[in-house]
Amino acid sequence: MDILFISPEVSPFARAGGLGDVSYYLPMALADRGHRLWVVTPRYRQTADSGYDLTLESGEVRVPMSWQEKTARIYSTRIDKGITVYFIGCDELYNRPGLYGNEFGNYEDNAERFIFFSRAAVETMLALNLAPDLIHCHDWPTGLIPAYLKTLYRSHWGERPPATVFTFHNLGSQGLFWHYDFAMTGLGWDLFTPDSLEFHGQLNMTKAGLVFADLISTVSRKYAEEVLTPEFGFGLEGVLQVRKPDTHSVLNGVDYQVWDPALDPFLTSNYGPETLQRKEDCRRELAEIFGLDVNRVPLVAVISRLLDRKGFDLISGAVDNLLKLDLKMVFMGMGEDKYHVFLENLARNYPDRVGVKIMYDKSLAHKIIAGADIFLMPSRYEPCGLEQLYGLKYGTVPVVRATGGLDDTIIDVREAPDQGTGFKFQHYTPDALHEVMDAAVGLFQEPDRWTALMRRGMAQDYSWDRAAGEYERLFEIALEKAGRR
Repeated sequence: MDILFISPEVSPFARAGGLGDVSYYLPMALADRGHRLWVVTPRYRQTADSGYDLTLESGEVRVPMSWQEKTARIYSTRIDKGITVYFIGCDELYNRPGLYGNEFGNYEDNAERFIFFSRAAVETMLALNLAPDLIHCHDWPTGLIPAYLKTLYRSHWGERPPATVFTFHNLGSQGLFWHYDFAMTGLGWDLFTPDSLEFHGQLNMTKAGLVFADLISTVSRKYAEEVLTPEFGFGLEGVLQVRKPDTHSVLNGVDYQVWDPALDPFLTSNYGPETLQRKEDCRRELAEIFGLDVNRVPLVAVISRLLDRKGFDLISGAVDNLLKLDLKMVFMGMGEDKYHVFLENLARNYPDRVGVKIMYDKSLAHKIIAGADIFLMPSRYEPCGLEQLYGLKYGTVPVVRATGGLDDTIIDVREAPDQGTGFKFQHYTPDALHEVMDAAVGLFQEPDRWTALMRRGMAQDYSWDRAAGEYERLFEIALEKAGRR
């Protein structure tokens, strides 16, 4: 099938998080399975650093924005698998230091920036005569696109419009803007209602995608269940309950050309399931980087944004008891200032037990995941998660809270001794975190069982090809629902 992929970020052109990786690897995997792909994304300032040469397409696209028009210049480049990436260029909106904001917060004109992007993406499709069978939209910056296709642009396709799939990766960000911004969409005010795009007096761009897309997907089975509740639905649980029959879940994948300890160029020693003794070289290097002497106590790693929702309120509440266990810890990440201070004080007070890097570095991330014994992810909520999947492949045992994709991907070895791949805890309390870490440290002292646990994790398959196969089945359902099958 012909698939148009629309995303606000695409690696390596511009990336703020995991969505950028999904928007690169998933089209690649689908192309490998015989589909034709195009990708549309904004032309941010960061795009110039990607190493790709962009070609300016002939002509310009005029985009109505309330009482005025803005011009989009369309650029393109070819990446692997014959995929063409189109870039919506508008320097006044996208030539900025960050994708969605800067160190002072989100950009105040994000409504204008992504209303423009959504409509310009549709206009670009028409200007370039792209005729996809299906359009796959990602997160709130693209939420208006399914609404446009079923209203303002419906006549362009007659009885056979493209099918639409809207994937939400995190309902914590919904694209909420004041109601005056709705005029920029060009949509009729009859759509600014509780049944459509209105949300407590505001424009909700995620809600547009949820209401108008033929099919909805998210990134784990457990998260698809969680968002039906007030705790995780962030006010959209009612809409999602209505659309539950049309909502599916597909776990994100891992690029095993990048994340494989047998191939990883960042490691001091490469290793695999049958050469696990070489992981000890990585362990020694990691201890040296953080100034620790770990001997045979487990080395626990955390790589994360330093935020409450990533579990740092839990870690800070449990840390005194955690450090009474026979373990040492390394942290790398950036986030809220209070957690920068917390970790810096922790390293100062326990210099022989804790190592901290307030930063993010790609090569160091690989070294940490390879060198650690345990990878800790105590998230309050985690739609999918990737680091636990990296940990599995590297024989670094995940300890996770049973939420979202963490619950879907990790089998607790205490419940299934012969199938377990890690440890999980349910209750979001310091005592529950301490209890599960105590169990993990205890099993670490049984080398044969620990090695078997590592090898089971390394045998798991979370490749993008697996994910692409599941998306194929989802796309077929969407095509049938849209009347294209």
